[in-house]
Amino acid sequence: MTEIGNTSNRKLAARTSAIELQHLRFAVAANDCGSLRRAAEMLSVRHSVLSRSISRFEHLIGAAIFERSTGGVKPTLAGRGVLRIASLILEQVDALVETAGSNGRGDAGRISIGFCTSISAGNLRATLVEFKRCFPQIELATVERSRDRLMNALRDGTVDIVICPGRLPYSDGKTLSLWSEQILVSLPKDHALTARDVVYWTDLRPETVLLSTQDPGRELEDLLISKLLSPEERPKIQRHDVSRGIVKSLISMGLGISLVMESDIGASFAGLIYRELQDGTGPSRIGFYAHWGADNESPTLRHFLNLLAERYPSPPPAPGE
Repeated sequence: MTEIGNTSNRKLAARTSAIELQHLRFAVAANDCGSLRRAAEMLSVRHSVLSRSISRFEHLIGAAIFERSTGGVKPTLAGRGVLRIASLILEQVDALVETAGSNGRGDAGRISIGFCTSISAGNLRATLVEFKRCFPQIELATVERSRDRLMNALRDGTVDIVICPGRLPYSDGKTLSLWSEQILVSLPKDHALTARDVVYWTDLRPETVLLSTQDPGRELEDLLISKLLSPEERPKIQRHDVSRGIVKSLISMGLGISLVMESDIGASFAGLIYRELQDGTGPSRIGFYAHWGADNESPTLRHFLNLLAERYPSPPPAPGE
C-alpha cells in the first residue's frame, strides 16, 4: 500500500511540475474570448499553438476544460473550477511581478526618517506630506530621538536618513544642506514683549529663558550665547529635562520665556504668543541638514533624496570654493 501511494504521489508531482503558466494563460484567454481562434489573435500566437497548449493542459490535469463546437468553446463543469483557480494563480503571479518591480524601482517598500525637531508645521512636515502623495505605496516610518541616538540608528541601519538642525559628525555618511528656519521667542500671553511685533536678542537680557535639555535645545542655547557674547548681558538660562511640550506648559504658567523654531508653532498652545527674534542684520535662523549612509542604496531613499534636492536646491558655491 505504501509503495502504491508513493507511486501515485510521484505521478501527481510529475504532472504538476509539467504545468506551465502559459497553459493557464491560454486557457483563461480562451474562456474570456469564448473562442480558441479569437484568443489566439488576442495573444498574437498561432491557433494551432494555443489549441495544442490547452489540450496538453487538459491531459496533465486529467479532465476536459472545454466543450468545443463550431460556435466556439464553453467550459465544462470541471473546467469552470479549473479556470477559476487558474485566474487566481495568474492574478497572484502578476501581483508578485509588480511588487518586485515596484520595490526595485522604489515605488513601494519602506523608508525610516529620523528627526529631532517638530513636524507640526514647516518644511519637514510639507516634505513628508508631498512624499506620501507622490509614493503612496511606500511605508513612511518616522523616528524622533536625540541626535546621538539618531546617529547610532543611522550607523546600524535602523533609520535611512536623519534630518535635523546643524551638521552631525558622521564620517561614513553624506550630507545635504536643506532649509533654514527662523528663531522665535515664545512668551506668556500677558508678557510685556507681546506688545511688540519684533523682539531683539538684547531685549531678552532681564528674562529667564527655559530650554529643554533635549534636542534641539542645545542649538538654541548656542545661538543665544553667540548673540549675547558677554555673560553679564545674557538672560538667566534654566535647563529642564523635559520635552518641548512641557516647556510650553511652564511658559504658559508664567515661569519664563523660551526660544523655538518656526516649525514648532504649528500645534497651537493656549496662553502662548510668538514673536520674531532679530539682531541688527535681521531675523535669526538655523540651518537644517539631511544625513544618510554613503552605502545605503535603497531605491526608496533615492526617491526621498531626489524630492529633497528638488524642493531645496543647494545654493551655488561661492567663488573660490
